[in-house]
Amino acid sequence: MEIKDLTRDGSADLHGRPVIASKTGKWKACAFLVGYEAFERMAFYGIASNLVNYLTTQLHEDTVSSVRNVNSWSGSVWITPILGAYVADAFLGRFWTFTISSLIYVMGMIMLTTAVSLKSLKPTCSNGVCNKASTLQISFFYVSLYTIALGAGGTKTNISTFGADQFDDFNPHEKELKVSFFNWWMFSSFLGALIATLGLVYIQENLGWGLGYGIPTIGLLVSLVVFYLGTPIYRHKVRKTKSPAGDLIRVSVTAFRNRKLQLPESPAQLNEHERRHYIDSGKRQVHYTPIFRFLDKAAVKDGSSGKPPCTVTQVEGAKLVLGMLLIWLVTLVPSTIWAQINTFFVKQGTIMDRSLGSSFRIPSASLGSFVTLSMLISVPMYDGYFVPFMRRRTGNPRGITLLQRLGIGFVIQVVAIAIACVVEVRRKHVIRVHQITGPKQIVPMSIFWLMPQYVLLGIADVFNAIGLLEFFYDQSPEDMQSLGTTFFTSGIGVGNFLNSFLVTMVDKITGRGDHKSWIGDNLNDSHLDYYYVFLLVISTLNLGAFLWASSKYVYKRETIEVNEGCIEMDGKPLDISPLGLQV
Repeated sequence: MEIKDLTRDGSADLHGRPVIASKTGKWKACAFLVGYEAFERMAFYGIASNLVNYLTTQLHEDTVSSVRNVNSWSGSVWITPILGAYVADAFLGRFWTFTISSLIYVMGMIMLTTAVSLKSLKPTCSNGVCNKASTLQISFFYVSLYTIALGAGGTKTNISTFGADQFDDFNPHEKELKVSFFNWWMFSSFLGALIATLGLVYIQENLGWGLGYGIPTIGLLVSLVVFYLGTPIYRHKVRKTKSPAGDLIRVSVTAFRNRKLQLPESPAQLNEHERRHYIDSGKRQVHYTPIFRFLDKAAVKDGSSGKPPCTVTQVEGAKLVLGMLLIWLVTLVPSTIWAQINTFFVKQGTIMDRSLGSSFRIPSASLGSFVTLSMLISVPMYDGYFVPFMRRRTGNPRGITLLQRLGIGFVIQVVAIAIACVVEVRRKHVIRVHQITGPKQIVPMSIFWLMPQYVLLGIADVFNAIGLLEFFYDQSPEDMQSLGTTFFTSGIGVGNFLNSFLVTMVDKITGRGDHKSWIGDNLNDSHLDYYYVFLLVISTLNLGAFLWASSKYVYKRETIEVNEGCIEMDGKPLDISPLGLQV
């Protein structure tokens, strides 16, 4: 085997042996992965999109409690990847962490299917009066849900980063293929979500919850078998640092210890390894950036302390994480807006006219399929038309920078919540005209009035969700890409928790004394429109915060040293202008 036949990024097979570039990785390897992603998303959205209805109609929870519990569970699903990513980056690697976690996920799905299928695990009803769920019934149901959340912790970030690992950043052809990877990866995710919101939701409400949860459980098992069939052609990243997160701690501690030292006039005087170190180790050298300069003191050469300073590359890794944290903070409010899709949007739909023809009624949660459909249509258009068009104008391989992509998505999302507010004002007008007061009375207003906000949020997600996933993977330090990707998942998780907190606080504050809560059990006699105005205000303010944060962000610049002595740039431009306008 000649060296030139091997991957240039040092990828290995499952046993740690170097792999041949032509026989491994790329899209032929990813083909075995996308099936799992589609079925996993089908399972997740099959639960999440209709969970608020199950909690209110089957477990008989009130509106605020059900919304809070949906947000808490969804938040946990997106937060637990922090643990899974740390285990992958520091101990087991992505493949084995995914393997163990996927089995936990499937076990949770089997338990949940059992919980909704057996009569002994559901409350009983007699003559229209339903008993409260017992402690055992509630405990088993929620243990099942949170088992799924635990399993998702090790699968969500690791499967996507493992897919991205199949492309060699230092092979120009493969790097070009990787530009489209996250778009088409999310396309498979959207496809699974579409099947869930169109098919599974209907099955759950009309043919039985057990069948509605059993189908994705079987699909998940089949997709795992397919995943393991691709094992011989998978590429695995070799860990080059024993404790990736340890460098962050060391840089912080050293910078604090050296806080009284003076920085040298030139960054070239800071501590850094010789080029030979990067040639021999295969690690990537990260270039100096003039931000968060207080961390530069960790790389000041000072013999008096008796401890070696950090290198510029280590310091820049800490800067990258700090910069990503800044961007992460301004993604929390958009994630809160996204949480409305599976909570209040669904509850609104249940008391609107859902008739389609004389006999068919649309499940309220199925309107979420318009989010997915708009994504499925937008992704090929974005990848096939928008990117090439903008690439010709800007010279950027992605067409636009990652932060520009996020900014466009955030603007569309603000427009979507503004439309949601207008639609709810219209619904309240119809309620007054027809003097509707009952909590289950149907408002004579078509559920399709909600469609524009669903479609716009879907389009926004093509920019937001895919852009965030790619941004956090792309900008993470080399040995922390699984952990870095958890910025994406944890943002969604914290956004769900934030929505739960906001709902609870708004309910308590606006419902004080004799006042009616904005979001009471009876949405026909509440003021959900006021709550949407509140979300619109904080979304607009958050957009301003994003513009400021993006103006401070500096993109990562890496090099890799090869034995021939040349330096290959990783192609990430130094960008210090607002929204990444420099190309």
